[in-house]
Amino acid sequence: MPEPDQEGARFAAQQPQATPGFFLKGCHQLDWGMKNRMARVFNPESGRTVMLAIDHGYFQGPTTGLERIDLSIVPLLPQCDALFCTRGILRSVIPAASQKPMVLRASGGPSILKELSDEQIAMDMEDAVRLNAAGVGIQVFIGGEFETRSIHNMTRLVDAGLRVGMPVMGVTAVGKDMVRDAKYFRLACRIIAELGAQYVKTYFVEDGFETITASCPVPIVMAGGKKLPELEALTMAYNAVQQGASGVDMGRNIFQSDAPKAMIAAVNEVIHRNLKPAQALELFNDLKSKG
Repeated sequence: MPEPDQEGARFAAQQPQATPGFFLKGCHQLDWGMKNRMARVFNPESGRTVMLAIDHGYFQGPTTGLERIDLSIVPLLPQCDALFCTRGILRSVIPAASQKPMVLRASGGPSILKELSDEQIAMDMEDAVRLNAAGVGIQVFIGGEFETRSIHNMTRLVDAGLRVGMPVMGVTAVGKDMVRDAKYFRLACRIIAELGAQYVKTYFVEDGFETITASCPVPIVMAGGKKLPELEALTMAYNAVQQGASGVDMGRNIFQSDAPKAMIAAVNEVIHRNLKPAQALELFNDLKSKG
């Protein structure tokens, strides 16, 4: 078996990858139906997305802020570009009259009481089509105990998605003992893209995030992660898109905010109009004061 090469260093982060004929990198050779679904999730004008992630209950139950999705999340739908949720929540709570694109959580199995990397594919692609989904998302545990299985889960889902024109978002899952640095995320994101996912969800890191986005040949959306003070969350989102991310898939930093509607409005301005974090915080405080 050959010895692994050293990781490269020529990322050319200041030179964007060409996207001939389509606005999202790495997607110009996809089928029409898949491009159309991607263009529903990502705004064709800005090339970015504000996805609202509310899939947390699939492994940890009624998370703070998601106890009553009908009360806390449905009112936010007009201000997101897409919703990342489970098919159970979609069928039971989300109004069928909504025109927002839905990206469905497609993996699951263990709860927070067990080893999280021991996941399986948890929905059939036919059901995603039946639900008129714009995409599906699946965890990939690079370096986890069940790494190989999670990768094969994703590749099977990618194959199923290619048959029906359904994009797959690979999500980099970080275990408790893994180092969250640029080197790890370069590895994880590149593997996910190389094995066929149409876009990747990953975490922001302060040092070297531009090398993660530059070395990943498909769009990256930034995971919001744990709840932060509003200015920190807005700064993280701003830095992510300035360093090559194609938007965010943010959950707790929106629905756990004291003013979720004001926060998602501020995030939208940061992502789609490059509003500086300090100005976005002013907008947040102004909207919050108005109730």
